[in-house]
Amino acid sequence: MNTGRKYWFCQVVGWGVYSAVGAFFTIRSTALPVNALIAWGTFFLYSIALTHLFRHVIHQRQWALTITWRTAAKMFIGALVVAAIQTLLVFSIDLLLQGRTSGMWQLQALLGVGGGTAWACITWTILYLALTSSRRAKEKDATLALLRREAELRSLESQINPHFLFNCLNSIRGLVAEDPGKAQDMITRFAAILRYNLNRDLNRLVPLEDELAVAADYLALESIRFENRLRVRFDIAPEAARTPVPPMLLQTLVENALKHGIARLPEGGEVAVSATVDDGKLVLVVQNTGSLKPPAEGAGVGLKIARDRLRLLFHDRARLELTQRANGTGTAIVAATVTIPRPQ
Repeated sequence: MNTGRKYWFCQVVGWGVYSAVGAFFTIRSTALPVNALIAWGTFFLYSIALTHLFRHVIHQRQWALTITWRTAAKMFIGALVVAAIQTLLVFSIDLLLQGRTSGMWQLQALLGVGGGTAWACITWTILYLALTSSRRAKEKDATLALLRREAELRSLESQINPHFLFNCLNSIRGLVAEDPGKAQDMITRFAAILRYNLNRDLNRLVPLEDELAVAADYLALESIRFENRLRVRFDIAPEAARTPVPPMLLQTLVENALKHGIARLPEGGEVAVSATVDDGKLVLVVQNTGSLKPPAEGAGVGLKIARDRLRLLFHDRARLELTQRANGTGTAIVAATVTIPRPQ
């Protein structure tokens, strides 16, 4: 039984038993059992409605999230307000059914009904808090975990910007004095990339086609610096282009391929970006001519951040692997392969 069904089961059983016991004793002492059944039947219905509304107020104002003397006092007063409304309804319905001749219109009866409803509402509040304490503790732990995850993800995203800016600005600096025209072109392309990065910084996922556009801009920018040492190839399946991916993920892989691959080869090489859909997953591959460095030297902070972001966003359903193999001509290539689940 899920939480919602348990709640309504307890509501119906709790107020049902209370109303049934009240109706039993009322019928034994009255000559109009039908009126007693009507009165207690309506009591059963509006008691459920009132306490459900009170529960909504408790949730909305977050009184039960952290119980203190102040929140406990607010809930106690709220229970008394519900009891007062119940008492008012009890006497109003009795007035409609039997008029002022009823024995209810005495001080002793007023105190009895008011005290009984107050006891019932306070008991309801205590039981509700006790029965939901474990669920609230789990919700609180889940909220804290989510906040930690959010903070960690934002921290990782903030690390991408300075890493990305440093590499791009280095590229531009090399041409400022050597070729001002090309430097201006690079600055224009860099501004487009930076605008995308800043606009997407708070987003969690973007279509791969958006990533491809900024990666193409970045590679065009780098092609000016590398000239004929850099060859670029894209092979993107249409259904793959629409798959949501973390922003700046492809940019990180392409940047890594240039910095740790092409830039180290005097003759340059090729960067190939491909994307396909296989078994409900996006398979994104960035290949570059070159070979892997020894593990101790690593491939920089970019890939580590990319792996951390995939872990935070997809847990164990996504992965990033870096492998080395030979192409058809025997040339060594390095492939960064990202596998991401597609939304159902």
